[in-house]
Amino acid sequence: MFKDRRDAGIKLAHALAKYKGGNVLVLAIPRGGVEVAYQVAQFLGADLSLLVSRKLPYPDNPEVGFGAVAEDGSTLIFGEAARWLSRETVERIIKTQIEEIGRRIEVLRNGRPLPAMAGRTVILVDDGLAMGSTMRVAVALCRKAKAEKIIVAVPVAGKEVAEGLTKIVDELVVLETPPYFYAVAQVYENWYDVPDEEVLAIMERVK
Repeated sequence: MFKDRRDAGIKLAHALAKYKGGNVLVLAIPRGGVEVAYQVAQFLGADLSLLVSRKLPYPDNPEVGFGAVAEDGSTLIFGEAARWLSRETVERIIKTQIEEIGRRIEVLRNGRPLPAMAGRTVILVDDGLAMGSTMRVAVALCRKAKAEKIIVAVPVAGKEVAEGLTKIVDELVVLETPPYFYAVAQVYENWYDVPDEEVLAIMERVK
């Protein structure tokens, strides 16, 4: 459905055209969401920054998460999933991910704080939503930061995840909700794990 993240970002940007020229802040979820968000911010003439949130992975299956944590400590744990892990294990995984969040803030955002959100329209962007947990804690962070309007915009999401998000945001923009959705990568011709260096190169274009 999309050639790559740049193509997805351009298409997503046009779906958000009504926000052109407003007091808009686009926040990318790194690392995969950064190229997508860059295209959105450029098209809208909006400010762009990175909001860091991390999945809480199972120790024996890191591809699957039982929740997520955002850079302000906002945490989501799926009750059923976490029942299989001891409290000590959960706390250790949270601590590890908070350390990685700190590293990403230092490296990818040069240690700078998030821009002020009070009274602003905030558009949260990722390259797609599988379980949606990292986006949910990002939304929680933006609510605490007093964003006036919170929009989640992604190229692809599972139908159930999308329906759940509509209950906690002001607007949800999703370009594709495939009937058989198993991974974000399935809608991209060119898919790869984005390295830190690519994120830094993208953010250099903003300056």
